[in-house]
Amino acid sequence: MAQGSRYKLAFKRRREGKTDYHARLKLIDLDKSRLVVRISNSHIIAQIINVAKNGDETIISAHSKELVKMGWKAGTKNTSAVYLTTYLCAKKALNAGIESAVLDIGLKSSIKGSKVFAGLKGAIDAGLNVPHGDSVLPDDDRIAGNHIAEYAESLEKEELETKFSQYFANGLSPVDLPNHFEEMKNIIDEAEV
Repeated sequence: MAQGSRYKLAFKRRREGKTDYHARLKLIDLDKSRLVVRISNSHIIAQIINVAKNGDETIISAHSKELVKMGWKAGTKNTSAVYLTTYLCAKKALNAGIESAVLDIGLKSSIKGSKVFAGLKGAIDAGLNVPHGDSVLPDDDRIAGNHIAEYAESLEKEELETKFSQYFANGLSPVDLPNHFEEMKNIIDEAEV
């Protein structure tokens, strides 16, 4: 570790690689609600957060586990799950009277068509006003899982059952993922969240 009178120790969350304080300061200065999308190893968390004097306040939250409770049979961290989780979060936000937010992607790289931007598209499609450029949003086919269905159709039966064993264990064929995605979207629309 560096020593000397001119050495300044970085904040703990910066040292751990959890917070980019320069980006965070810009978001806080906007004085608007933030749509925070976080992707863990197995789940998705979407939140609407406001800045308060004593720290951040989570106003609305949605977790990919909620999708499973609603009937989602596919993976809980794929592109479709990110879209549906933020779609659910945005529906909750609109019901709570929050009409706009600013996207906070944290330390994720800003890559065109990434899962974070699939979440952004979910919030926009739900009716939440989030400033964005259309060029970063992924295609609707990818969000619905058409690429997974096409890949599953190209596999032989034995290989299909091996690679998509979790899908089959949950009672879903990967070929039916786009239809299941649309069903879940309709369930979220009909649910009173």
